[in-house]
Amino acid sequence: MNKLSTWLVILFMAMFWLIRVVAAFTSSIGIDMGMSIPNMNYEIVLLFITLLSMILIVKRKMLGGLIYLVSYLLYFGPALFNTILGVMEGSFDVVLYTNLLIYFVAIIIPFGVLFDLLFDKNKQKNPKDKKTDWFYKNENYDREVDERADKNNYRTL
Repeated sequence: MNKLSTWLVILFMAMFWLIRVVAAFTSSIGIDMGMSIPNMNYEIVLLFITLLSMILIVKRKMLGGLIYLVSYLLYFGPALFNTILGVMEGSFDVVLYTNLLIYFVAIIIPFGVLFDLLFDKNKQKNPKDKKTDWFYKNENYDREVDERADKNNYRTL
């Protein structure tokens, strides 16, 4: 996780997760923040699924990106579609446009995460790490250590 794009994607995921936590909390205690929650029970489940997928994405697992994408498409997709239909009917409401923006961002972030995971060239089974490869993947160093070890034969009585 040493690329800037990966850090930015995780940062956007965390910020959007925090926004959804605040929206769910304020909606549960009855404060209207101008954001609607499509379904409170699914929202809470989605928050925990997002935490799980964030952990998997930090570990560079493709499964985390797929879980994140599918869960957000299933949850925010129909709400985005209904909001777009409301905008096309010509109704002007600030809450409607706020929801449109939030649902659109909720769909865009998982695609960014998935593209970051797909196009990461450093994600290999044995990635190169300059800090440790000099020791673990250096055959000349191993030969020197072996030759020195062979010369130090101490006899025991």
